[in-house]
Amino acid sequence: MFNDNTFSAPWGRSLKLTTGLFLAVVFGIFLIGVIVESKNVAYWKIGMLWIPASLLAVSYFFSIRNYQLIESKLYIRRIGWKSTIDLAKLESVQVDPSAMSKSIRLLGNGGLFCFAGIFRNHKLGRYRAFATSPKNSVILRFPNRTIVVTPEDPDGFAEMVRAQLSLD
Repeated sequence: MFNDNTFSAPWGRSLKLTTGLFLAVVFGIFLIGVIVESKNVAYWKIGMLWIPASLLAVSYFFSIRNYQLIESKLYIRRIGWKSTIDLAKLESVQVDPSAMSKSIRLLGNGGLFCFAGIFRNHKLGRYRAFATSPKNSVILRFPNRTIVVTPEDPDGFAEMVRAQLSLD
């Protein structure tokens, strides 16, 4: 925890593994692109150099740095920008280390610097994730949507949300 209302977003083992594996594959593609020559140089450079480098850069800027609670808003801080979630209509907050288990990614990032996007599993149904360590999952339930975040101190985060919004 940084200060009274900011919670870090530590990387869990699964995120470290998937990001590391992807970086190794992209580095390998990049090396092949540099070492091996092709007759069609423009397409080769685009496919072997620019696309992998662009994918890494874009994914990096979507990575999650921390979560900040200010009044009835949750700010998910990224590299150079933030996502904002209005907690005014929040119905419940629950800590559940297995919330993201057996999830299928429907749209979004499945492990390059974060787990972010729309996912689905039997436990939660369809939900939106802003996660770095699935074992730190906190479920935020709204009337028409469910969001999962993974702050460093899930219990402290949940307590603070309940206190700020006067939830039972």
